[in-house]
Amino acid sequence: MKTFISAVLFCLTTAIAHAAGIKFVQIPADANGPALRAMVWTPCAEPSQDIPVGPYMLKGRRDCATVGTGLPLVVISHGHGGSFLGHHDLAEELADAGFVVAAINHPGDTFTDMSHAADLSEFVERPMDIKRLIDYMLGASSDAGRIDPQRIGFFGFSRGGYTGLVLAGGDPDFVHANVPCPDPQLRICEQIRRHEMPQISFTHDARIKAYVVADPLNEFPDKGSLKNVKAPIQLWASQFGGDGVLPETSPALADALPHKPDYHLVHDAAHFAFLAPCSVTMKHDVPDICVDGNGFDRVAFHQQFDLTVRDFFEANVR
Repeated sequence: MKTFISAVLFCLTTAIAHAAGIKFVQIPADANGPALRAMVWTPCAEPSQDIPVGPYMLKGRRDCATVGTGLPLVVISHGHGGSFLGHHDLAEELADAGFVVAAINHPGDTFTDMSHAADLSEFVERPMDIKRLIDYMLGASSDAGRIDPQRIGFFGFSRGGYTGLVLAGGDPDFVHANVPCPDPQLRICEQIRRHEMPQISFTHDARIKAYVVADPLNEFPDKGSLKNVKAPIQLWASQFGGDGVLPETSPALADALPHKPDYHLVHDAAHFAFLAPCSVTMKHDVPDICVDGNGFDRVAFHQQFDLTVRDFFEANVR
């Protein structure tokens, strides 16, 4: 009866919410890494507004008071050279549905700082970045008291998908993975060729109860590298891949996972279709990541994609 009443109250609070509350936060540097720039979306009871942030137009309210308690948390990891805004439409959908959502810019592999992007150290640091984000959200953040630490989910795209699979228990094998090196002269390609592997254990985080990974960079070549992955996974794959993700690697990943994932193949899509639909300005300035071929309708796709991801987290985190 107590659980039933709590569920009813939660549904009532989420029904009241009209917008995603949006705020920018800075996570302090510590012994495990530099300061992290983050963005947080929360359930909000005020009407939604258009909020321009750089070339993006967000939907929500700045610094709106958070509605509800015992809220589930979803953390987001962007792809190579991306940012915490790359999946803002999904974050808004989840916050509207009663989730707290937090995304970061991964230091050294974000659009303003690519200093570690071509080094294997970045693949070690990324999972630790997300662990630090969760530590902050459950500890020092202003919403810590409203979050249920037993209800945490993860969304990751491309290298962010790799990040999630490591957090879930995966142990990457860069030497044997089916990931092409675009330029043999790149530092990361030289490291792999010379077997200069990071001398550190990878960060896993059992607090995360469910994962959604979209076109993940698959550095896990066999069942052995994924044997410890136990959490529910929703796996999305584009038909054509891109940015180091080959079309055949996501089906191979689905077969290698010890538990069958909720698998979705997106026909006529290339890799960047999983990024939020772009503005006219962004389509002009960065067509490689914003303009889809093959008649693919990114806006229509994201309307269904965001709902399907939300439903997965509703079933496996809430």
